[in-house]
Amino acid sequence: QVQLVESGGGLVQPGGSLRLSCAASGYIFSTHPMGWYRQAPGKQRDWVATVTNGGNTYADSVKGRFTISRDNAKNTVYLQMNSLKPEDTAVYYCFATTLKTYWGQGTQVTVSS
Repeated sequence: QVQLVESGGGLVQPGGSLRLSCAASGYIFSTHPMGWYRQAPGKQRDWVATVTNGGNTYADSVKGRFTISRDNAKNTVYLQMNSLKPEDTAVYYCFATTLKTYWGQGTQVTVSS
């Protein structure tokens, strides 16, 4: 079993920055992929970014603005979000994949002036 707890969401103006954190506990190791999805109101859940031992990958919509990183000693993955746009408004969900995919409870990010 793996437990994921996200933090760091909030309200930010367009052009601003936020950093999300996702702390993992349980049976998880640095070889297991972790990352983020997001879901805007009335829309499907979309993939944002993944971190693995082989590198990081990003959705085209966030490439160049978001950076995913991982602290293996803390079993924590981060999403640094810069140059935020109103269309980035969503609930952001952390995930981790071992033998199955686990999800966090989500954290709200609102980009608005």
